[in-house]
Amino acid sequence: MKNPVIKIATILSVILLLTSLGITLFKGLEHSGPYWILFLIALGIMFRGYDKLKGFTYTVMIFACVTAAMFYPVTFVQVGDYKLSGLIVPLLQIIMFGMGTSMSLGDFAGVVKMPKGVIIGIMLQFTIMPFIGYTLAKLSGFPPEIAAGIILIGCSPSGMASNVMSFLAKANLALSITITAFTTMLAPFVTPVLMGWLAGEFVEVDVWKMVWDIIKIVIIPIGAGLIFNKFLSGKVKWLDAAMPLVSMIGIALIITIITAAGRDSLLNIGPILILLVVFHNLAGYTLGYWAAKLFRMNERDCRTLALEVGMQNAGLASGIAKEMGKIATVGLASAVFGPFMNITGSILASYWHRKPPKD
Repeated sequence: MKNPVIKIATILSVILLLTSLGITLFKGLEHSGPYWILFLIALGIMFRGYDKLKGFTYTVMIFACVTAAMFYPVTFVQVGDYKLSGLIVPLLQIIMFGMGTSMSLGDFAGVVKMPKGVIIGIMLQFTIMPFIGYTLAKLSGFPPEIAAGIILIGCSPSGMASNVMSFLAKANLALSITITAFTTMLAPFVTPVLMGWLAGEFVEVDVWKMVWDIIKIVIIPIGAGLIFNKFLSGKVKWLDAAMPLVSMIGIALIITIITAAGRDSLLNIGPILILLVVFHNLAGYTLGYWAAKLFRMNERDCRTLALEVGMQNAGLASGIAKEMGKIATVGLASAVFGPFMNITGSILASYWHRKPPKD
């Protein structure tokens, strides 16, 4: 730990943690907000100095954003006459454009090279998580719109986070990218049908409107990104370098805005929602892995399917909730799922990284 910035961040994180705890105990939680936020920022910077913790830096920063939204929600709900929830769809479109620039038509050709893995992956993605989500929603006792949000995250496709985790887990990265590409492009047609079927008893679902919303959020920006990648890849280097950072900032902003909008609901049901969301996520890993085993897939492919099934595109789910006009309720589960998914995914990927597949 030679970097002086890391040393300072380490010392600050300890001081700020003790200060936060002290103020919470003696003055009350409502007075400790700035110190908890600064503690998480310092902790995130500190993590950059340790190889085993570096992968958690972004997640810690997300928690800093969520903490800020919980303590100061008004700041992230509206600026003047403008409601910040209006940023969610444009931010998602930018993120999806970035996803498109990192893809190529070759990613879709993977179905020819490994049809079994792709078909099974798509099937598991759109069955395991939606039905677990529906079961949890029925058992939760939550208000209907919040329960529907659990189903929504289950009905969403996998996201690019699963590709990163597959790489770290020494899984089949090519298969992961192909499944993500196909489930994302199928989402405008499959997700609305699943939502109409499973969530229809909780909230009114306009299937055709949702089809258009997802096309607008996913297909058009990704299509533009694919075209950009085809004709301009490598020619606009500043954009290639900027897109990952823009995507990370965009996701952080989306989660912050949703958390601020749904703060009151989170204060009432937060701990239970976290438990259900984490169970949903872990069940996805477990059932995805063992379902792949039942289909006699090799270890690398089993790991891939576990991560593809367990890790959802929480950003897209947030965008759908926004277009439904229910960001503060239907959008809550996705806001919680995103950060916790990255923690569990990183832990699982690190565990598998130390156990190279034998087959």
